[in-house]
Amino acid sequence: MTAARTQPAPRRGGRWIEHWDPEDETFWRGTGRRTARRNLWFSVLCEHVGFSVWSLWSVLVLFMGPEYGIDAAGKFILVAMATLVGAFVRVPYTFAVARFGGRNWTVFSALMLLVPAGAAYAVMEPGTSYTTFLLVALLTGVGGGNFASSMTNINSFFPLREKGWALGLNAGGGNIGVPVIQLVALAVIATAGAGRPRLLLLIYLPLIVVAAACAWYRMDNLAVVRGDSGAARDSVRDAHTWIMSLLYVGTFGSFIGYSFAFGLVLQTQFDRTPLQAASLTFVGPLLGSLVRPVGGRLADRYGGGRITLWNFAAMAAATSLVIAASVRASLPVFLAGFVALFVLSGLGNGSTYKMIPGIYHAKAVALGLTGEEAARYGRRLSGAAIGLIGAVGAAGGLGINLAFRQSFQSTGSGTGAFVAFLVCYAVCFVVTWSVYLRRPARPAAPAGNGPAVAAPESPPAYARV
Repeated sequence: MTAARTQPAPRRGGRWIEHWDPEDETFWRGTGRRTARRNLWFSVLCEHVGFSVWSLWSVLVLFMGPEYGIDAAGKFILVAMATLVGAFVRVPYTFAVARFGGRNWTVFSALMLLVPAGAAYAVMEPGTSYTTFLLVALLTGVGGGNFASSMTNINSFFPLREKGWALGLNAGGGNIGVPVIQLVALAVIATAGAGRPRLLLLIYLPLIVVAAACAWYRMDNLAVVRGDSGAARDSVRDAHTWIMSLLYVGTFGSFIGYSFAFGLVLQTQFDRTPLQAASLTFVGPLLGSLVRPVGGRLADRYGGGRITLWNFAAMAAATSLVIAASVRASLPVFLAGFVALFVLSGLGNGSTYKMIPGIYHAKAVALGLTGEEAARYGRRLSGAAIGLIGAVGAAGGLGINLAFRQSFQSTGSGTGAFVAFLVCYAVCFVVTWSVYLRRPARPAAPAGNGPAVAAPESPPAYARV
């Protein structure tokens, strides 16, 4: 009787898949891989459009000349508000997949993007109040939630051995929505001038409808994914959720924060025109998005902890270069260091997200679980943790924009903000090493009456997550 009660009730209609076992090699080769990849491609499309809408104000502020009456500090706040809401809504978006189904929620969340895009189209003109702009910027935050639901959904489709690649590709395809909308904005500014922001929105409004329609016709829901408030509670109580949140602040927080702020930094610190800024801002986010799957693949092969550790060391070195360039007002060196930060943040995004399912699978093995039981335990907790970690990581982008605002208000330069970011990367390096890679010594059995001798321990359980 107990076993019968615990079986999930079948769901009918709406493209529900009742049986899903990607860890079974026969199932995976037969139908699993093909179905999972089809869902992955259309998930990437919808998440891509979501990221574009989320980062909408990072390009709309480039259209806002003196006639709008908004200074640089006010523009940083507009960008930061979109980041704030995007971080907040990632938590409910994560659990919506289990409640409504991955395909169903993808369709709904894609159609939701019409609200901020339509509102921006209505208000983008001189004379609109700053409060109105602020409210519309807040609405664009819903685009940031699409990432969390998309990653949670795709995490359930793929076996552990391919999660780094799949999650990296899904996230990278979404992240690339940032440079794409920046490129489209560049084309609009170059052809129609900086006074025609509504042209940008006319391009994206029909694209949102196309993405939602593709999800409706080509994606699936997994019936094996059920709402589980216990998983959320367990992940909140697990220290690894918060440790990984810190590391993700260092990687994804950097990527999204720099993506939103790059154009404004160039305009404010180096006096670039809107066209000059737009012609440069897309390069870093584009490269950072493209290398995210590479970070996941490297983590699959060498271990996410190792890749993440050395990635933070490289980010600290790149930040030092940016600080030196900022002090000397050297735009070429500044651009080189900033683009390097984008690339490294993309690699780190891929490696940190690979670590999440690996950590919970390692915990399952430590508890004595094996096979599908261990995989189910890992999927349950990692699916819940992904949304929480993604939300905190996105909040890191808010911190970056606020740090830039404060630095420019206080000194007229972004140097102080970069010094703070350097300290953050150093902390992340130390945490990664001490939690996931350090090999503590343990006392060996004494020989005769001699003292205990420290013997090196085997690699820690999380070294290859």
